[in-house]
Amino acid sequence: MSLSLRFTVFVFNAEASMRLDLCSWQEVERYLEHSTGIIIPIGSHEQHGPNGLLGTDAICPEYIARGVGERYQVLVGPTLGLGMAQHHLDFPGSISLRPTTLIAVVTDVVRSLLRHGFTHVFFLNGHGGNIATISAAFAELYADHSFRRAEAAPFHLRLGNWFMGKRVTALTDALYGASNGSHATASEVSLTYYAHPEAVKQVEMQPRVAPAGGFRDAADFRQRYPDGRVGSDPSAACQEHGRQLFEAAVEDTIASYREFTASK
Repeated sequence: MSLSLRFTVFVFNAEASMRLDLCSWQEVERYLEHSTGIIIPIGSHEQHGPNGLLGTDAICPEYIARGVGERYQVLVGPTLGLGMAQHHLDFPGSISLRPTTLIAVVTDVVRSLLRHGFTHVFFLNGHGGNIATISAAFAELYADHSFRRAEAAPFHLRLGNWFMGKRVTALTDALYGASNGSHATASEVSLTYYAHPEAVKQVEMQPRVAPAGGFRDAADFRQRYPDGRVGSDPSAACQEHGRQLFEAAVEDTIASYREFTASK
């Protein structure tokens, strides 16, 4: 008696999912034959004022990244939804990682991807409080590569902040001006409302525009900004603004990603 073996050929094509979590390992292997770039959304889980969602800083980059993936056939990795948010810990529901923890997470994610043949890892960030820590993680990875010299293949890392893109910045200025503020902004709340219309919240705010300034730690933040807003008027947020911001952010991101992946 003889046994016949049947092998299935996995082809990565335009119909395949561009979400890493919905791919098989064979599909990822096929993707790597024509592209070694990937987008990793990264954010935070923290309070966003009276009408903002706790997941805002992760929802925004995830939604934008998936838009880029679907339109431009770019693979999108799992969202890193916890970040550096210790200054929000006096507000219920906020969850924070220590800087050293976030550095370890980013480092392990990158090393995992490099092992499989990815060479360009683009982190799309939704939280300003992550910037310094992610930059430190990149520095650790590049330092490790420098010490190993020829033993390791070259790789490229980039941090993109969706809220700082050229098109997004111009649109935000036109829609809200200075009242967008710096935390619990109308722009980010609008984008989450577009992504999740079932979660829209109507809340009256006093004062209309929150005070602005600095802070030290969680207790100081809560004392200075009791409703969680910093310089913002998120009552101006709406789904239509969110749609416009989404379109602008997708175009900002793909332009930055293409320029990044062209580097050798």
